Amino acid sequence: MKAPNPMVTFFKTLDVTNLVKTGKRRKLKFNMLLDYCIGKAAQNVKEFFILPVGGKLVQHDAIAVNTIVKSRNGEVNSCDILFSDKLDEFNRDYLKFTALVAESCQDRDLSADCMVIGTSAITDTGIDGIVGMNSGIFNNPFLIWGRYRKRFFRYYLPISFQFHHTQMDGAHAGRFLANLQSEIKHLHIQ
Repeated sequence: MKAPNPMVTFFKTLDVTNLVKTGKRRKLKFNMLLDYCIGKAAQNVKEFFILPVGGKLVQHDAIAVNTIVKSRNGEVNSCDILFSDKLDEFNRDYLKFTALVAESCQDRDLSADCMVIGTSAITDTGIDGIVGMNSGIFNNPFLIWGRYRKRFFRYYLPISFQFHHTQMDGAHAGRFLANLQSEIKHLHIQ
């Protein structure tokens, strides 16, 4: 926990074809669908419910997914959305709270109530990978991605996944990434 650089970053390319097609067909936002799949994949890895804070591991009962929102003044704000297993409920909360944050230019922070998984979508550029900050302040798991890429008839998205090594080991992180790919592939909307 006191290592000078306790953060570990994995890079992985995900096949997001199902999310792209589902989003277009059902008129759902790609980033909302990906955030939903992130929450769904994380809920099956118990290490996502703990977080190193102030030299201790804090256990949480719930997970939230954070998204970055472009506010009406052109700046960015942070918006935490409590994860719900029900896609329609998660989508409703996503749309409601991201709109509220965009209009108010105020962050929405749930970190006192639940373990927050950070995300940042840099969709105006294609990236091969990003390493997040290692400040010792933000120890939350964090996923970053850019634009997805089309190759033949499939869509791929390179992501980076950063996590605190005290929270989880590489095997747990690998299981999460495998869960994430599975949730993306098997997402079906009635």
